[in-house]
Amino acid sequence: MAGFKVVPVATLKDGDVDLADLRAKADGHARELAALMVTYPSTHGVFETTIREICDIVHSHGGQVYMDGANMNAQVGLSRPGDYGADVCHLNLHKTFCIPHGGGGPGVGPIGVAKHLAPFLPALASLNVEAASSRLTKNQRQDASATVGPVAAAPYGSASILTISWMYIRMMGADGLKRASEVAILNANYIAKRLDPHFPVLFKGKHGLVAHECIVDLRQWKRIGIEVEDVAKRLMDYGFHAPTISFPVAGTMMIEPTESESKDELDRFCDAMTSIHAEIEAIASGKHDRQNNLLKNAPHTAQQIASEKWDRPYTREQAAFPAPWTREHKFWPAVARIDNVYGDRNLFCSCPPLEEFNEEL
Repeated sequence: MAGFKVVPVATLKDGDVDLADLRAKADGHARELAALMVTYPSTHGVFETTIREICDIVHSHGGQVYMDGANMNAQVGLSRPGDYGADVCHLNLHKTFCIPHGGGGPGVGPIGVAKHLAPFLPALASLNVEAASSRLTKNQRQDASATVGPVAAAPYGSASILTISWMYIRMMGADGLKRASEVAILNANYIAKRLDPHFPVLFKGKHGLVAHECIVDLRQWKRIGIEVEDVAKRLMDYGFHAPTISFPVAGTMMIEPTESESKDELDRFCDAMTSIHAEIEAIASGKHDRQNNLLKNAPHTAQQIASEKWDRPYTREQAAFPAPWTREHKFWPAVARIDNVYGDRNLFCSCPPLEEFNEEL
């Protein structure tokens, strides 16, 4: 990657960085250690209590620390990456600062660096280069003149996206942004506590709490043929788009409610997951068939439910209306179960063939 060799660092069973392994690898690569990339809070959904020590180990070998700021929604108003020892941090605007993300949406945001790295930034972040240059020291101006120049046509990024974040920050204010971080953490812990008896939370902090997200473990159900994808598809029948599955751990579900969901919505999601757990238990006990069941056949479309032929060992009501709210606001999936893996590995273009353009000309 960019001419560098990537050396992965082990993690402990609780999801924390293995300091002993980090020290050993930092010592072993001391002469060429350039940087460490770390996510905080971690993608495992916990705060790394040793984050300062991690940064110190890298710095002691002459390296820099790049902190993934994707999880800033658990930090804004509460903590600052620079205080841990990070040298570089990008701040994703999605999730933390209100812009949409997902389905190919924009992952965008500013990149902050410590003062000693400012001269190495690719370009002056201003449309008025002379005005921006006047704010730098003489040495910094000399260094800036030798940079690679701009890496994007718009120094400030996408105006259509950044305007949303600007309005969000102005309307929330400092107190509101801090409150949003607190509620995001609270929501994640609420879900973790409710689901843990049914789907064990894989990683927790020292006090049994999570950060901004929780990872629930569904691997125990593989013994009866139920995969995490089956639960994801069944959630569609309950009116939910499933959270991230099989990342960062295969066979798990990563749930990240952020601060924007009401308690009623959190309860509705938890009730759906609890109901699905009961459906899984029915399969495990032999009450329902292991192949022809609610989860393996999910999601259920309106065409299937309205069809004259119904040869499944459960009712149409169980399939399409598994919870009270589905009778008030029903989401109907457009298609039934598809082979996601096949689709990912066999891409096709939906563009018209070139011959059609020739005919128009």
